[in-house]
This record gives sequence, C-alpha cells and structure tokens, in this order.
Amino acid sequence: MTTTLGQRSAEVRGRRRWGGLAVLAASLLVVVMDMTVLNVALPDLTEDLHAGALAQLWIVDVYSLVLAGLLVPVAALADRWGRRRMLLTGFTIFAVASLAALVARSPGDVIAVRALLGLGGAMIMPATLSLIRALFPDARERAFALGLWAATAAVGGAVGPIVGGALLSAFSWHAAFLVNVPLMVVALVAGLLLLPESRSERPGRVDAIGTVLSVAGMVTAVYGVKHLGKGDLDVVTLLVLVAGVAMLALFVRRCLRQDEPMLAVRLFANPVFRSGVATALVSSTAMMALLFVGSQWLQLVQGWSPLVAGVALLPMALGGLVGPPLAPSVAARFGARTVVVAGLVVLAAGLLVLWLLPRPMPYAGIAVSLLLVGFGTAALGLASALIMGAAPAHQAGSAAAVEEMSYEVGGVLGIAVLGSLAGVVYRHGLPSGAPDAAVESVTGALGTAVEPAALASYTDAFGIVGLAGAVITLLVAVVVWRGLPEDVDVSGGH
Repeated sequence: MTTTLGQRSAEVRGRRRWGGLAVLAASLLVVVMDMTVLNVALPDLTEDLHAGALAQLWIVDVYSLVLAGLLVPVAALADRWGRRRMLLTGFTIFAVASLAALVARSPGDVIAVRALLGLGGAMIMPATLSLIRALFPDARERAFALGLWAATAAVGGAVGPIVGGALLSAFSWHAAFLVNVPLMVVALVAGLLLLPESRSERPGRVDAIGTVLSVAGMVTAVYGVKHLGKGDLDVVTLLVLVAGVAMLALFVRRCLRQDEPMLAVRLFANPVFRSGVATALVSSTAMMALLFVGSQWLQLVQGWSPLVAGVALLPMALGGLVGPPLAPSVAARFGARTVVVAGLVVLAAGLLVLWLLPRPMPYAGIAVSLLLVGFGTAALGLASALIMGAAPAHQAGSAAAVEEMSYEVGGVLGIAVLGSLAGVVYRHGLPSGAPDAAVESVTGALGTAVEPAALASYTDAFGIVGLAGAVITLLVAVVVWRGLPEDVDVSGGH
C-alpha cells in the first residue's frame, strides 16, 4: 500500500513537472513573439498615432533596451524573493501593460507600454530557465526539457509575424498587444497551480552600485550597437557605446571582488559554460539576422504581404521543433560536443545555401535554408543544457541571466552587424545617380527606374548576409570544438 501511494505521488509530481514546463514554454513563446509581432503592426500604428521617425525608433527599441538592462538585477532579486513569485509578477505586468494599449492615444503612451512589457519580459525570461533547473534536477530530463524550451523560442520568432499579420487583417494595431492578455491570464493561473517556489540557497548580493552599472551599461551598450547598425556612425553614438562597455567592465570587476556577487561572472572560468554561451550567442545572431533580412526580402523583392511572408518563414519553426528536442538523445549516443558542433555546422550550412542559390533566388531554396537553420538550433538547446548544468544550483539565476543576455545581445548584433552589411552591399550594387530615396532603402526604389537593379542588389545582399553568417558560425563551431571537453555531458560536467 505504501509503495502504491509512493508511486502515485511520484506520478503526480511528474505530471506537475511537465505541466510546469508547459507553462514556462508557453510564457516564453508569448515574450519571444512580442519581439517580432510589432514589426508587422508598426505601419498601422504609425499612421494612426502620427508617430515620427524618432518615436518609431523608440517604440521598436525600448522593449529590448529595458529587457536587456534589467536581466541581471531582476534575476538576482528573484534568487532572494522567489523565482516563481518573480515569474508570476512578470505575467501580471505583461498582461496589464498589454491591456493598457487600449488607452494609448499618443506615441509616448505606446513607448510607455513597450517599456512595461520589457520589464515584464525581464522578469519572465530568466525565471523560466531557473525554474526548469529546479523542476528537473536530473541532467538528462533537464536537457530534454531545455530542448523543448529552445524549440519554443525558435517557433515564437517565426510565428510572431504570422500572428501579427493575421490579427491586423481583421482588427486594429491594438490586437497585436491584446492577444497577450488571455495568454498571460491562463499562464498566471496555471503557474499558481503547477509551479513550485524556488530560491537560491546562497543568493548574490543586490547592491545599488552594481545595479546602476549593469542596467546603465547594458542599456547604453545595446543602444550604441543598435544605432551603429542603423548607420549612425557619429561621435555621440561611439561615445555611448564606449561608455556602455566601460560600465559593464566596471560591473564585472566589482563582481569579481565580491564573495557572493550579483552576477556570478566567475562561471566564465568554466570552459563548458563559455562554450555554451558562445553557442547561444552565435545562434541568436544568425537566426535574428536571417529573420530580419529574410522577411524584408520576401516582402520587398517577392512582393508578398506581411502575412504571406510570415507563413513563408515557417520552415525555420518546423526545423526548430525537430532539432532541439532530439538533440539530447543523440548527444547521449554520440557525445554532447559532437552534437553541439554538428548543430552549428548545420546552421552554417543553412546560411551558406543563401549565398549559393541562383539569382533570382527561388523560394524553394530559401525554404531549405530556413529548415536547415531551424534544425541547427539543436545546438541552442544543448547549449542551454550545458550553461545551466555547468552552474551550481545556487547560481542558476546568474546562469539564466547570462544565457538570456546572450540571446538579447546576439539578436541585436545580428540585426546591427549583418543587417548593416546587407545595407552596404545593397547600396554598392545600385547604379550611379540612383535617387536618394533608393539609396536610403529598397522601399524608396520601388516605382523608379532603378527598381530592377535595387531588387537584384538586395537579393545579392541577402546572399552575402548568408555567407557572412555561415563564416562566423563556423568559426564559433571551431572554438566550441576546441573549448568543450570530449567527454562533456548535458549536465555540464564530465
């Protein structure tokens, strides 16, 4: 009888554990979708609220700036206050901020809403990883759970434009925000029922100076990189970028001098942790660059609507659904190092396909590229398992914050560096004497005499982005192969 009761109790705990993972994955899906859905809603929003160029810039950027800036202090606070409590608070803020879009009457109102969404996202994203670490103490189960988590992130990035396009075809731009409300309410109730509370046994200190340095450093550094990517190569932008890097360096130095720092930067001494972060960073860089340049190519060169273009990006989501969940079982047979590096090589191959395609590019080739890149995110799922497994349980918050920062910084670098490379190649391919509007963007070339040359040049730029992304990814694959021990397993150990 006792054995039967024990078995039933273990079954209930198991169901609750996987149910809790479903809550965490669904909440991540909403946050990731929110990063891309606004790109579809922005034209209608701009027209309705008469938002100028500067206001549009802040509407797009403030979400990622706030999210990136608050990841470290919020993760440190969650270690003390409770990770479930922080997650549920993030759900609430995300829902309230989305609902507030109904009363937005000016660009400033929308900027405030997006800033609140960034705060909610900063509470949600690292808490999901920390709670997965707590829910799945077994390394093999945790690796599979993190593979599903990575698959959710890949799907969210690709599904966001589709959801945005479908909503905008039936409703106003407010729908891009309001869709979050019922999803967050369901996540809040399910989280209360299924998720256990989790705290660090040795939480890092939350000091005022470190908080200021980390928040100001991340915000200014990300802002500087974003503006460099937009071609704003001026003294002010460079000074902002240098100031951000300097503040982050001071923050790291401060953490190294403390016994229980707000961010456990000593984790980077572990080659397994470093390799996992490098994999997450380059994977995010490649995927965001491909989604950014690819979605524009589909709409501007192919002439497809935002909704159709979003659907055309689905092969990446399909590959992302297959690769990461399968990776742990394959790693158990062939070794984690082999699978991580193989995933990066597949991702690079997908990017290389873009460069090798004939001109004009057939969509079938683009679909193959997207599918391979999505499948290559198997490396991302295993990288997450290595990062979280390499960190002691009491430093799970720090590991989660670093991993989330690598995604944020990778996404910014993908759009800023590879996106700006696309701009350089595009402008170089224009005929001399092209109108200023055409030089500024492909949109400005539509309907002019240089339209055919502009479309061909942007196609070439898309291919060069694939080549550059492939080279960068392969270089990181070599670094990871050399950095990861041959016998490393998904727990982050040997």
